[in-house]
Amino acid sequence: MRILHVADRLSDRGGADWALLGLLDALSGGHEQHLAVGRDDGAIRPSCPVTVVPRVDARTHADADLDPLMARLRPDMVHVHNVVNPAVLEWAVGVDAVMTVQDHRFFCPGRGKWTADGRVCGDAMGRDVCAGCFNDPGYFEGTIELTAQRLESVRRLRLTVLSSYMKRELMQVGIPADRIAVVPPFPYGLDPDAAADGPPCVLFAGRVVEAKGIREAIDAWRRSGSGLSFVVAGTGPLRREIEAEGVDVLGWLDRGRLSAAYRRAAVLIMPSRWQEPFGMAGIEALTLGTPVAAWDSGGVREWHPGGELLVPWGDVDGLAEALRIGSGRRVDPPRGFEGSVLVRRLEALYRQRAPRP
Repeated sequence: MRILHVADRLSDRGGADWALLGLLDALSGGHEQHLAVGRDDGAIRPSCPVTVVPRVDARTHADADLDPLMARLRPDMVHVHNVVNPAVLEWAVGVDAVMTVQDHRFFCPGRGKWTADGRVCGDAMGRDVCAGCFNDPGYFEGTIELTAQRLESVRRLRLTVLSSYMKRELMQVGIPADRIAVVPPFPYGLDPDAAADGPPCVLFAGRVVEAKGIREAIDAWRRSGSGLSFVVAGTGPLRREIEAEGVDVLGWLDRGRLSAAYRRAAVLIMPSRWQEPFGMAGIEALTLGTPVAAWDSGGVREWHPGGELLVPWGDVDGLAEALRIGSGRRVDPPRGFEGSVLVRRLEALYRQRAPRP
């Protein structure tokens, strides 16, 4: 099968990037693939040819000319990943694409189902519901209109999502269940033979932003009294603030160094304030035997082993206790997230959608 993948970017930074790279590699044996991206940071080469198509990665409506690539490749299937440009989404409807909805930007104009006053949002998108998350009425109107444009296209596509949580969110905004397939991502590119690269620590892996709960993670670490250092694999706008707290921020790590950091960690801490569409760092840590102390956020419970290390959302004291309990445990990888199994599920969806010869 000839497959054209369309994504906002080619990078080696985030969980969505590595999920795409793993998928391309897993499909490479039996399919002819091509990747179109809005930008390529040059950090990594996937297992298929790449074409940069300007403006695919735009966050607002911007024309991106994908038709010449379609005419040249004549793909049997188009799969769109992590694209929010309404113009590209409209194009995807026209070519009967499959789309992976990675996050909340198609049904939540705000903070990722986490309200401005610090609550989990269980409501469907609407002006009355969402206005309270914005201070600027003009910005709110523009943002909710943009989100509605994205949702209008998504309603007409065959979708895959990373978790049953994400499926429920899309059903809440009116998308039928039979148009949404749950195909979780799988760990990719980690080094199973990696050795710890330092003394045991509490590890936070991801963007250093409020939505990922970095402040709550540091608070729980201090309350735990564990005596372990706090290490961050990642970076972001709150970096200087947390470095002033005595945290060691390593920045973005390549897969070898990240594997070593997971091996080093006595426990990974994951108190996501936004509702996690999946939580890739957590399943990566478990794959390398590192326990995960996490808030019960979004799709996290679908891969987390549960028990005392999965804490109610917002409970900092509970998270501190989970750090004390979990530190130093060795855990088994979760079952059901093997790449070969999940790729077969996606291939079955492709076969349903591809034109018959």
